[in-house]
Amino acid sequence: MDSNFKPVGSGSVSGSRPKAESAGARADAPAAEVKISTASAQLAGASSGAPVDGARIAEIKQAIAEGRFQINAEAIADGLIATARDLLNSQRKA
Repeated sequence: MDSNFKPVGSGSVSGSRPKAESAGARADAPAAEVKISTASAQLAGASSGAPVDGARIAEIKQAIAEGRFQINAEAIADGLIATARDLLNSQRKA
């Protein structure tokens, strides 16, 4: 897969910290702790299990490179409307 996205594993960062080299940094300053929200954790987890068709991705990349990739605006619009409709319906049920 050709992606720069790297899912995070835990909600906090710990471990050894690099030596402070900047002028204003203090060596005795506490390490920063990073926490992600529940929604962020769910999004990161959801993307890790998604099926990916590497052959199809390569085929599309090749078509784009050769200038023969056709964009079907109607199909994109239909998909966008269906997704919005599903989102609205799920919010009404909640």
